[in-house]
Amino acid sequence: MTEEQKNQLESGIRDVVDFPKPGIIFKDITPLLANGELFRLTTEMFIESLEGQVPDKVIGIDARGFIFGAAIADRLGVGFIPVRKKGKLPWDTTGVAYSLEYGEAHVEIHRDAVSPGEKVFLIDDLLATGGTAGAAIKLVKELGGEILVMSFLIELAFLEGRKNLDSDVRTHSLLTY
Repeated sequence: MTEEQKNQLESGIRDVVDFPKPGIIFKDITPLLANGELFRLTTEMFIESLEGQVPDKVIGIDARGFIFGAAIADRLGVGFIPVRKKGKLPWDTTGVAYSLEYGEAHVEIHRDAVSPGEKVFLIDDLLATGGTAGAAIKLVKELGGEILVMSFLIELAFLEGRKNLDSDVRTHSLLTY
């Protein structure tokens, strides 16, 4: 990614102070999503992170990973799979719990979403503590899938989320703060 492209993406992200609680500076991506040129550029940059590899499926993590993941899957002509919060998928699922700063969360995937040996591209908008992303990696591997790359729009490096990810999974972030 060029410096100009990076600056373009950053122009679509605004800081919202004290959201969702005091002391937090939330990285709001909705201006980027609302701008067709920036949304297209973001999709292109995600695809570029594949470095020419072609996945069988794109997996998006609840909820903003769905936005980018579906667009990328369409662009690549492959299927899209959601990883959702517990109780949101309508069929037979497998899930994993993970720790949050205050408590625990749980994500699920349909048991037939990924076949053994399928290559997947895992997408989410934000890498913070790595809990959700780490859980998604576990689910894909449990089903026998191979993760080509896991890519994020934003990484909050000061939270050290990469430490909670499988070191065998190539991880890429478009923007790092």
